[in-house]
Amino acid sequence: MTSPHDPYDATPHTPRDEPRMSDQMLSIMGFACAAMALLFIPILFGLGGVVLGIIGHTRGEPLGRWAAIAAGAAMLIGTMLGILLTTT
Repeated sequence: MTSPHDPYDATPHTPRDEPRMSDQMLSIMGFACAAMALLFIPILFGLGGVVLGIIGHTRGEPLGRWAAIAAGAAMLIGTMLGILLTTT
């Protein structure tokens, strides 16, 4: 059994093994949509963030699921804030 840092390991080390910032791009865009959903057009930005988070999750991004959850929650909170602010 070899450890991940075994100098005698025969598998080549590629830079693709470490996650990079661009690997999380869909999740980051999902979080940005979640933030926008709190203030501007919650249905549009919230659904966009959920879709981006789900696509990111299916592509293997670790934050994809959390981006979808955050966007869904922001959509609900933004909608409720919009209703509260327009009725008062």
